[in-house]
Amino acid sequence: MSIPAVTRKVTESPIGQGADEEVYYRFAFANWGTPSSPTVVIKDSDGTDQSSTCLTGSPVVATTYVTTPKVHSLTAGEVYRLECKATISGSVLEAWCEIQGEV
Repeated sequence: MSIPAVTRKVTESPIGQGADEEVYYRFAFANWGTPSSPTVVIKDSDGTDQSSTCLTGSPVVATTYVTTPKVHSLTAGEVYRLECKATISGSVLEAWCEIQGEV
């Protein structure tokens, strides 16, 4: 799934993801430039970093896209914030989306 980063919050947000699903998301940075050195974190509704529980792998850059690590093990009913940060032309920019954990 490609997520265009026209503004900081992606337009498709919130996105539903089942508790048993495992999904790679792709953030599009074309409007900002070519990303490098990406980092991705996922936080629960309290702002607690859940990356060690809900992310597996590392982000990957391909042209103007950043593919996230695999997102998994979400809790149904919880709202998560998936944040994708990258360096573009010397600036550090971040796009994010909300993911709704579903049954």
